[in-house]
Amino acid sequence: MGQLVDGVWRDRDEKTDAAGHFVRAETKFRSWITPDGSPGPSGEGGFAAERGRYHLYVSLACPWAHRTIIFRKLKRLEDAISMSVVAFHLGDQGWTFDTGQGSTGDAVNGTSKLAEVYLLAAPRYTGRVSVPVLWDKQRRTIVNNESAEIIRMLNAAFGAFTSADTDYYPAGLRHEIDRINAIVYPAINNGVYRAGFATTQPAYEQAVTRLFETLDELETRLSRQRYLAGDQPTEVDWRLFTTLVRFDAVYHGHFKCNLRRIVDYPNLWSYLRDLYQTPGIAETVSMEHIKRHYYGSHRHINPTGIVPLGPALDFHAPHGRARVAEESAA
Repeated sequence: MGQLVDGVWRDRDEKTDAAGHFVRAETKFRSWITPDGSPGPSGEGGFAAERGRYHLYVSLACPWAHRTIIFRKLKRLEDAISMSVVAFHLGDQGWTFDTGQGSTGDAVNGTSKLAEVYLLAAPRYTGRVSVPVLWDKQRRTIVNNESAEIIRMLNAAFGAFTSADTDYYPAGLRHEIDRINAIVYPAINNGVYRAGFATTQPAYEQAVTRLFETLDELETRLSRQRYLAGDQPTEVDWRLFTTLVRFDAVYHGHFKCNLRRIVDYPNLWSYLRDLYQTPGIAETVSMEHIKRHYYGSHRHINPTGIVPLGPALDFHAPHGRARVAEESAA
C-alpha cells in the first residue's frame, strides 16, 4: 500500500491509531457537478452537467467505486459518462491500468497508473490514490473522489441526458436516508474494514461486535418492510448492497467477520438477492475482480495470495421480497 506525498509515491501501511483501530483517510476532491454549473455543497463551481464531458475511473473490486457504477447504470448514463476500470490487483504503485489484470486501460488520459491521473489534477498532491474518481475532460481535473457525493450527482444532476427519472434521494425521505446511512456506514460499510485492518484484538472485536449488532438490527427491520427506507429502493439500499454482495465471499473469511454469513440471515439474504436481480445490476458485479483483488492484494492479511474457489452463492434464486411489502401494507 502507499500514497502520494508532494507528488511522489511513498510506501506506507494501512493507517491505524495507537489502539490498533483502522482510520480511513478523508477524500480531498469535493466539487460537485450541477445542472447549470453552480457551486454544490462543497468545492468550487463551474462543473455543469454535459453529455460526454465527464469520466469515471472505477474498480470492479472496490465497494465504494461499485456504488458509482450502479448509479451510472440505474440512471442510464452510460452514453453520457464514459468509464475506465482499473486492474483488480492493487500493487506497490497503487491502482494500475494493466489490461492483463482486468483493466480496460485509460483511453482518456493514456496513463498507466491511477496516481498519474491524480497528478494531472494536482502535481503536488498528497494523499491516498483511491477510486472512484470523477474526471472532467474539459478542465482536465478531478471533480470529486468521494463516492457518497458522486452517486448524488449521478442521481440528480444529469436529468437532461437520461430517461430514467427514479429519484434515489427523494426529498420526503432524505432525513430517514441520512439517519440510516449514519448507522450503516460506520458499522457495516467501513466496519468490515475496521475489522479486517485492525492490528489489535480489542480493536478487531469492537468492530466485529458492532458490525453484527447492526446486521441483526437490519435483519429485524427488513422483516417488516421490503427496503431500508420503505417500499422503494433508495440510495441507502445501494450503499449497503455493495458491502453485502462481497460479504460471504470476502469479508466473512478474509476480514474475519465470521460470526455469521449473510446467507444465515433470511431477510438480509433475500433482500440482497432482490437488489441483485434489479435489471442491470448483476452485470455490475464481478466476483472475479472482487476475490482476486482482496485475496491477492492484501498480502499482509493473506501472505500466499491464494484465492478461494468458494463460496457457491446463488444470487438468482427467487427472493420473495414482494410478500414483505404486501404484508406491511396490509
